[in-house]
Order: sequence, then structure tokens, then C-alpha cells
Amino acid sequence: MSVSRNETSSIPVVPSRRVRLQKHPLVSFARSQPLGAASLLVILGLITIALIGPTIAPYDPAAPDFDRLQGPNGSNWFGTDELGRDTFSRTLYGARVSITVGFGATLISISLACLIGLVSGYFGGWVDIVIQRLVDGVMAFPTLVLLMALVVITGSGLIQLIIILGLIGSAGTSRVVRSAVLVVRQQQYIEAARSVGVPTRRILMLHVLPNCFAPIMVAATVGLGGVILAEAALSFLGVGINDPNQPTWGQMLNRAQRFVNVVPMQAFWPGMAIALAVFSFNMLGDALRDVLDPRLRGTR
Repeated sequence: MSVSRNETSSIPVVPSRRVRLQKHPLVSFARSQPLGAASLLVILGLITIALIGPTIAPYDPAAPDFDRLQGPNGSNWFGTDELGRDTFSRTLYGARVSITVGFGATLISISLACLIGLVSGYFGGWVDIVIQRLVDGVMAFPTLVLLMALVVITGSGLIQLIIILGLIGSAGTSRVVRSAVLVVRQQQYIEAARSVGVPTRRILMLHVLPNCFAPIMVAATVGLGGVILAEAALSFLGVGINDPNQPTWGQMLNRAQRFVNVVPMQAFWPGMAIALAVFSFNMLGDALRDVLDPRLRGTR
């Protein structure tokens, strides 16, 4: 039996699996931002290492079981440090500290920055002036000097370090949130919500904050790299996490600098880990900005 042209045109066309795969958001992101997609894979690898590092580490990172200051070999892929500890195992364990500090401090920073930016940008007036002067006061201090002073006062534990880095990092991020709120609050749907008597808290949580998601996401991604770098700097200077049973990349760099002329690879591995982590987070932040910013998306 023949099928008429009208009946044929009315049959819905189901896209093939290949077409659906090409339209997947992750595939589109990888095609438009290959460097950002590669950075995302590196970040996922770092998170995986942080989660299962103790399981796949071949040796105890605190046990001096080998000859000191050995180069890479069959038993110790990254060599050994000045006490005979396996550098590869210590590098894996260091990823856990960096990722924990990075995500913990960024979560605190973004949460506090959203609160400050929402209140300051939405209400304006004297509230905005007071809050911004306080933010200016925090940002006026040299960040590294302020971090060192607070760590010395409160102690160099993991929890203290996360809280301090989160609090200090929220000042600059709040400026980003405030700028986005200043734009969103001028939109007509905000005026419409006010005119019908929607409570301010509901407007902030359901209308203002979701429309500031793109800059907040970019700031959080870039901030992660900054937090990891700050933690490594503090540990390198000797005021970060100094527990020898809890290795960090900055701590390993600090110890390796004394023997860099003997075994230069001891400084290479933690330095490369820090550089790779910070670079990946920065590149992912730039890629997300290109994808989420409508102005940049319109010019592509």
C-alpha cells in the first residue's frame, strides 16, 4: 500500500543516536572549548586521586623505608626524599590535602560572597556603602601577609586553614556577585515581583541569585586554583600544614629546595602538580566564562 506525501511528512523524525550524542551539552562543550574540556578531565583525575590516593599509593608516605635522595627507579617512580620516603606516594597524598582545602575554602568563600554581594547590590544606599568599605578594608591588606598572620594566630590545622582561606577569599568574590546583582535588579521581572508584593527574601533566592549563576560559577572555578596556590605558598613558607605525616605539595617543595642541586626531580614533581592543578582550574574557568557569558557567546 502506498503512503501519500502528506502522511509521510506527518511522521515524526527521531534523531539518530549519533545526532543526539553530538548535541549533548558535554560534547558541545568539548568541541567548542577543547582546552577547557581537557582541563575538566585533569580536574576529575585530581579529584579521583584525592579520593582513592591512599588506596593506590604503593608505600606509606611517612615511612622512611628506602635509601635517601634517590632518583626515579623501578621501586620508587618519583624517587625518594631526604628521609628515604617514597615521593610518588607523598605526591598522591598531597592531592587529597590540596583538593580538600580548595573545595572547602571555595565553598565557604562563595557562600559568604553570595550573601555579601546579594545584600550589598540589591539594597544599595548606605547598606552598600558600609559593606563595600569593609570589603575595601579587607582587600587593602596584602593577601599573603594577612593569611600568614591569621594562620600564626589560629594555628596551622587543616580546618583552620580552610576557614581562613574561605573568609579572605570571599571579599574579592563578593565584588563579582555584587556587580551581577546590580544588573539583575534593574530587570523588569524584578520590578514586577516587587509590585505584586513578593517578599524580598523570595526575590533574592528565586529571581536574583539564579540569574547570577554564571559569574558565580566562573569565580568559583578560578578561585579554586587560587586557593590551591595559596595553600601551597603557606606550606612552602612553613606556616601552613607542617605535619610530616600529612604531606602537602607546598611542604614537599619546601623540603626539596635544600637538595635541589643533588636531586632536582624532588622539586619537579610537587611543583608540576601545583602548576597543573592551578592551570586546569584557570582554564576551566575561562572556558565556562566563554560558554556562560551571553556577550561572548553572541560573538562566537
